[in-house]
Amino acid sequence: MAEQNGQGHLLPVARAAVALGRDIVRTRAPLSVTPKGDRDMVTDVDLAVEDAVRAFLTRETPEIGILGEEHGHSGAAEGSLWWALDPVDGTANLARGIPLCAVSLALVDGLRGVLAAIELPFLDVGYSAAEGQGAYAGDQRIHVSGVTDLPDAMISIGDFALGGSPEAEAKNRIRLALLSSMGARAQRIRMIGTAAIDLAWVAQGRLDATVILSNQPWDTMAGVLLVREAGGIVLDRDGTDHTAGSAATIAMTPGLQAELMASLGSSYAAA
Repeated sequence: MAEQNGQGHLLPVARAAVALGRDIVRTRAPLSVTPKGDRDMVTDVDLAVEDAVRAFLTRETPEIGILGEEHGHSGAAEGSLWWALDPVDGTANLARGIPLCAVSLALVDGLRGVLAAIELPFLDVGYSAAEGQGAYAGDQRIHVSGVTDLPDAMISIGDFALGGSPEAEAKNRIRLALLSSMGARAQRIRMIGTAAIDLAWVAQGRLDATVILSNQPWDTMAGVLLVREAGGIVLDRDGTDHTAGSAATIAMTPGLQAELMASLGSSYAAA
């Protein structure tokens, strides 16, 4: 990997942190699954990973705060630099023994990711990126696909919204409209159940796009940087550049941008 600039000196810390989480996931089967909302859950493995990674990052970078999915913000006061951690992205998969989950960590500068490290514990691959230095699977540089037409594209769609609120119901109507319109036109539609893998696989060219109608920073910030460093585009649902404050996460190879965003707009209108 090329020498990093900016915050690149912290990339080894990020990679070591997610490797620590990977080892916990691989060696510790979930013993408890606890509901934390409508159709949402946390396992003892999620908590063990977050505790271990938080402790590691606090030792290594005490000046940088941490925002994690399970325990919120800790450490240094929220400032320009912060870690965004998802200890297990794909908890429902893990709880069912489905080997599609990830440990995801990003270093965020304000609202923009500058470092990314993702480990897929059961697929034996790790991804990393530093702003301006490219995206990597292991030590191999990766790039988005060259697909330019929707009928040639494999596209993943994020999970349905949880809860019975009007906002969740509206988002799910949009997802159903997307499944209908893209399902009739794209080569294949997939719902993998983890945003980190959706985005890493767009970066690697295994998927050509992913449409995630939400944007929890711990889920998305690492994968967003991977896609951008691999030559892809990541937008909010209104077509503006994606940030930690965006409402949605639409990642794609550049050749699909016009057609995919038009289809998304039509789905919003139909819903």
